[in-house]
Amino acid sequence: MIHVKPSSRSLSDAQLHCEHKIMSVVIGKNGVTQDKQEGDHATPVGRFPLRNVFYRADRVKKPDTILPVVALTFQDGWCDDPAHPAYNQKILLPHAARHERLWREDHVYDLIVIIGYNDEKIQAGRGSAIFMHLQREDKAPTEGCVALTEEDLRQVLADGATAIHIHALKG
Repeated sequence: MIHVKPSSRSLSDAQLHCEHKIMSVVIGKNGVTQDKQEGDHATPVGRFPLRNVFYRADRVKKPDTILPVVALTFQDGWCDDPAHPAYNQKILLPHAARHERLWREDHVYDLIVIIGYNDEKIQAGRGSAIFMHLQREDKAPTEGCVALTEEDLRQVLADGATAIHIHALKG
């Protein structure tokens, strides 16, 4: 299990502990929360399975991992509309409900790990599209995801991670 521990320096700075390595990561711009809500820009606290990996085969090589891996297509999206039955699920585009496009112009979603948050018994409005993905070059905060460098995310996957524990800020 990997551990994400928020930093006291900034709400969006955190450390990811994997095996004997500590990696600098970026989380939601509003830090962590035990009461995740859609659009709150916070990363949910708790223990969650890592479900599967998506990657842009036209940009990056397939990651080495024990998790299921699927190449993204131009039609892949993720529903983030709490009023729609496909909320917090992968969808095919075009799609009538509000959604995120997984095939992006930037490189943030070139490598994505789906965090199993709010996906077994989906509760509308409790947060969607919680992923591990690539950091922006400027290390900008996320909307609730955990963002790493490509090198670090590949290392986490190669080390056999299957679950993540996102800790509350100690204070």
